[in-house]
Amino acid sequence: MRAKSKTLTEQELEIMKVVWELQTATVRDVYEVLLRRRKIAYTTVMTMMNILEEKGYLKKRADDKAYVYRPTKAKAKVIRAMVQEFVGRVFNGSAQPLLVQLVKDRKISEKDLAEISRQIKEAE
Repeated sequence: MRAKSKTLTEQELEIMKVVWELQTATVRDVYEVLLRRRKIAYTTVMTMMNILEEKGYLKKRADDKAYVYRPTKAKAKVIRAMVQEFVGRVFNGSAQPLLVQLVKDRKISEKDLAEISRQIKEAE
């Protein structure tokens, strides 16, 4: 049997975004936010949040009749790790081809390019 991946799936990331926004949330809280966007089963949200706890992204505590979950990792840290994993897997660790592809496909505005350039200079 394959070990469970620590990388977030699309659905897990969607749930994490809700929890990061709410800071603490019950399964019902997350379910109601997601239900406004699309049809989803309550049990699916519960299962996914349990998986996120197993992966170490959420921590729960008992509160009256429901568990209250909170994120254990900062959103910026998780996104950084996901981007690094993607760049490593798809572009052999080089961000340059990714940036070229984004510029070609997304038609990044002059304003965005100027901001990216400013941030690169700042980082140097």
